[in-house]
Amino acid sequence: MFGIAAGIAYTARLDVENMIRIIVIAGLIAVIVSLFSALYYLYHDHGQGTRMVRMLAVRVALSASVVAFLVISYKMGWIAPTGLR
Repeated sequence: MFGIAAGIAYTARLDVENMIRIIVIAGLIAVIVSLFSALYYLYHDHGQGTRMVRMLAVRVALSASVVAFLVISYKMGWIAPTGLR
């Protein structure tokens, strides 16, 4: 019986680790997409519009969110300096 419970706990731990990886990777991809959309607006609007500035502000907010998520995850014990626990 203990072996089954340990196996379930290990599986749940793997799910949490995979979820953290997915969240961080999705956040980094969103930052890159925002950066390239700002580049597109720079060339498309010839530097005259505000869409580029808005996309760069979104990029900064996304980057800050990813960093905040990593700090909170570290403080909660979900991740360690050597990797996922």
